[in-house]
Amino acid sequence: MKKYLIISVLGISATFGSCFYDVEEELYPSLECSTANVTYSGTVLAIIQGKCYKCHDAATNTGNITLEGYANLKKYVDSGQLLGAIKHSAGYSPMPKNESQLVECDIAKIETWITEGALQN
Repeated sequence: MKKYLIISVLGISATFGSCFYDVEEELYPSLECSTANVTYSGTVLAIIQGKCYKCHDAATNTGNITLEGYANLKKYVDSGQLLGAIKHSAGYSPMPKNESQLVECDIAKIETWITEGALQN
């Protein structure tokens, strides 16, 4: 009797378990990166705050580099240091220090903003 109960439970579990399906869009979200309408205040600032300020805000100022505030950030944009560092280009200290490189989409957004004049918008 116990044997039949175990087989029945396993059979029911297999039946209901096999009816489950995954939605492709939920399993594999879009990997598209939109660089349209990239602005300093709406796009770039959030990336810099989230990834750079822990070491390069005005209070911390690691390496005597402050990225807090548009004017401070713009100095490193104009010199090429910001893009060189986040892209891990040869001759630049790779940033974030001792962490993985920023995701490609964030780098693309920053690069687009720079290419479009690095406006304070």
